[in-house]
Amino acid sequence: MTIAHLLEDFASDTPVLAVPEISEAQIEEQKLASYETGYSAGWDDAVTAKDKEVTNVSSELANSLEDLSFTFLEAQSQLLESLDPMFKVLTSAVLPDTMAASFGHHIVDQLNDMAKVQADQPINIVVSPGEGAAVRALLTRNFSVPVKVCEDVGLSAGQAYLQIGSSEREINSGALIESITDSIKAFSQHVIEDSKYG
Repeated sequence: MTIAHLLEDFASDTPVLAVPEISEAQIEEQKLASYETGYSAGWDDAVTAKDKEVTNVSSELANSLEDLSFTFLEAQSQLLESLDPMFKVLTSAVLPDTMAASFGHHIVDQLNDMAKVQADQPINIVVSPGEGAAVRALLTRNFSVPVKVCEDVGLSAGQAYLQIGSSEREINSGALIESITDSIKAFSQHVIEDSKYG
């Protein structure tokens, strides 16, 4: 005797629904579509992460450059402040003394240069009062033409006019020192303004 009578019969009269069959091609197509969707999502995430990283790096670089620029301007300003007294001494004491000591030599150099072009013309030198003797003492070269040194009360110390024939030159040590002083002041002022206003 069989034990079939002891087991429950699960067979029913309801029809079994047929599951549509999916071909291998459709399965591959679904796999490919899923892969493409996942790949695109991963690519988008990577691009977004890279853009965020580039933005962060750019921001950090901009901040670093700004800090560096500020530090450079501070250093430049401090350096200028420490050099300012030296510039003042240079333009108020050293340059005038140096120009006064070399004034006569500068006249002789200019005359030698001018004489190359017009060697057979008389030489006229006009200097400020009190400088004539020093200039005459420096004229050790024997010129083949007459050399006339005269003083003019209208000229200030360090100023001279040289003439050989139709060629003329002016030497103005005071104006040169003033120009150098003005240039140093303008530079200092420019750096100070840049450090204040960037």
